Amino acid sequence: MKIIKNSLALLGVVGISGLFIFSMQKSPDETAVQDNLIGTEDPIVNNYNVYALEMPENLNFAGEAVPIEDPDIYERMDRELLVNTYWQSNGLLMFKRAQKFFPIIEPILKKNGVPDDFKYLAVIESGLIQTAKSPAGASGIWQIMPATGRENGLEVNSNVDERYNLELATEVACDYLKKAKENLGTWTKAAAAYNAGNAGISRRLKAQDVTGYYDLLLGEETGRYVLRIVALKEILSHPEKYGFNFNKTHLYKAVPTFKVDVDTAVVDFANFAKQFDINYKILKLHNPWLREPHLNNRSRKLYKIEIPEKGYYSTNTTP
Repeated sequence: MKIIKNSLALLGVVGISGLFIFSMQKSPDETAVQDNLIGTEDPIVNNYNVYALEMPENLNFAGEAVPIEDPDIYERMDRELLVNTYWQSNGLLMFKRAQKFFPIIEPILKKNGVPDDFKYLAVIESGLIQTAKSPAGASGIWQIMPATGRENGLEVNSNVDERYNLELATEVACDYLKKAKENLGTWTKAAAAYNAGNAGISRRLKAQDVTGYYDLLLGEETGRYVLRIVALKEILSHPEKYGFNFNKTHLYKAVPTFKVDVDTAVVDFANFAKQFDINYKILKLHNPWLREPHLNNRSRKLYKIEIPEKGYYSTNTTP
């Protein structure tokens, strides 16, 4: 079973090849950064400085060591750290979105016994864009393929697509990863299987007569996959180390919501939204899994529609 195809094509669309910035550093005699800013300052050497990166010690994924003493792994890891450090605009967006979505993802991973490091897998899959869709048809933050979603109990059709429901999609990702870990033996190989499929990783291990991900000769996409996750983990965990400065107030925050049970058809979501003093746009922002302006629900299934608490949106502004 394969969750996603052509991840690099998607990453090109959403810009998840890289992150952060060492840029326009201030001179030492300039005013120090405020206490609530994260980061460090170095003197100007030129107008713009690009620095080589020291390889971090004890890199690991889900507690499993990355063998950077291997020259091949060292170079590949160095590449991912560099590529994922020097794309400043996307770096800022990843920090901002992580503040909004990690608090939803983290407790679901913990509940399912899946290591917290897998939240960074979601970052490289979609850039934490709820409505991300790959050319191959993988959708949502976890980039789940239609067949995989249906096989794991999600409703996937033109009217309702629960791959865009972050909570439900995270549960499906957890199920897939736990099965991959049981089948392949390690979390690192389970992460690789999220990209290449359980059968794909098993077949390559057997064909090459090795037991570990880092011993495999793989194609460009899967060969970079786990190391990219590790790079994102390292950078997002240590912003100050990579020269990235931001104020915590700049980060995106989730709007508090409550859920409304609906077990009938909804003819017009624009009118439905007005019952809660919001508009159609806001309703769809919080429920991207509702794919059309109406809900068919011929089977009278119970859906939980997320409604933002009052006071967070202005819906009657002009023009």
